[in-house]
Amino acid sequence: MASFSYLWSNRSRFAVGSSLFFRAWGKRLFSFPELLQKNFRRNRLVQRGAIIHETAEIGEVTIAGPARFLSVGKETFLGKVTLNIHDQIKIGSRVCINDGVEILTASHDVGDPNWKEVKAKIIIEDYVWIGTGAMILPGITIGCGAVVGARAVVSKSVAAGAIVVGNPAKVIERTRHSELNYNPCEFLAANRAWLVG
Repeated sequence: MASFSYLWSNRSRFAVGSSLFFRAWGKRLFSFPELLQKNFRRNRLVQRGAIIHETAEIGEVTIAGPARFLSVGKETFLGKVTLNIHDQIKIGSRVCINDGVEILTASHDVGDPNWKEVKAKIIIEDYVWIGTGAMILPGITIGCGAVVGARAVVSKSVAAGAIVVGNPAKVIERTRHSELNYNPCEFLAANRAWLVG
């Protein structure tokens, strides 16, 4: 859910006493506990150094590592996601990351006799959709508009517009439209209660 200050300043306004006024405020009051909970999570991450756009939707994100390496763009949705942060994770705008996704910025070098830790940043560009239960490994860039299928394990960067599935993730022939224009957060009932009514 967007930040409370953003929702308040951009809320739909209706004539006091009208049926639209009562309907909108009924929805807003019903969703208020969720708004408080999600804004608490957002504020906690921002206090720890994360950069999160005020219109990003932050679900039950579990973070291991310094939050200051995390940045999330506008109108991006993160569900119940696990982020193991040892290096930068940069998530663009209008990205949708479904529940159960794991994003890892570190691993170990199996060829090293000392099993040395290997860290590398992850970049997720605009309009990317990462399906339920996918795993993103260190050093990956997922290009604009790409789709990662449910349960896929991404060990190599994904080109813009590509669709990858499987373990290890492989490109399928189908691609996404080259001109995307949607907001994954606009479908959320709690946001709509404030912005639409």
